[in-house]
Amino acid sequence: MLAPNRTVTRIGVALAVAAWAITTWAMAGCTHAGLTAALHNPQAPLWSGPAPDLYRVRVETTKGAFVMEVTRSLAPRGADRFYHLVQTGFYDNSRFFRVVTGRFAQFGIAGNPAVAQIWRKAEFPDDKESARNVRGSFAFAMTGPGARTTQIYICTDDSMTRQDGDGFAPFGRIVEGMDVVDRLYKGYGERSGGGMRAGHQDKLFEEGNAYLDREFPQLDRLIRARIVKS
Repeated sequence: MLAPNRTVTRIGVALAVAAWAITTWAMAGCTHAGLTAALHNPQAPLWSGPAPDLYRVRVETTKGAFVMEVTRSLAPRGADRFYHLVQTGFYDNSRFFRVVTGRFAQFGIAGNPAVAQIWRKAEFPDDKESARNVRGSFAFAMTGPGARTTQIYICTDDSMTRQDGDGFAPFGRIVEGMDVVDRLYKGYGERSGGGMRAGHQDKLFEEGNAYLDREFPQLDRLIRARIVKS
């Protein structure tokens, strides 16, 4: 009667080892080294993984903190890209380089120019528009179809609904700290980071924070962004 028990035990051990191996493989990209490697390689396996159906990102700035809530079903590709950009620390120590009164606050060019250059052309496919560009919503900025990369704008006024139907696909909303977004420095307007289509962002990609801090020292900083529990 002992043999069957030993067989069952061996099977149990084998299953446990297999489960451990699968878990280890799945988490490999989530180690510090794995995340750093993914940050420098847009083709890394991490980027093809789906984000949670609902997640929140806490963004700390020089004006305070705000919380972004993402609903993946609104724009799955955008939600996935944003999740992994936050996960790898892409947005940490960057600047709110384009803040326009009564329209939006924009961020999403890495402060380290070496990283910014890697992601400048890392475009991903469009999502269908499922939400409106109302105050508090956010989406990826783009220059045309299939041209989204890393830059995010947050609508600060309902007038941004004029972009509805142009391919911009909001995938979440600010649930805490909209007053912080409203206070981000906007004195430079389009001068500090506008003109995606005309190539006016070249210096941001070539010199990063050094350029912005020298030429536009009053810009608010994005200190860090982290995934938090909903």
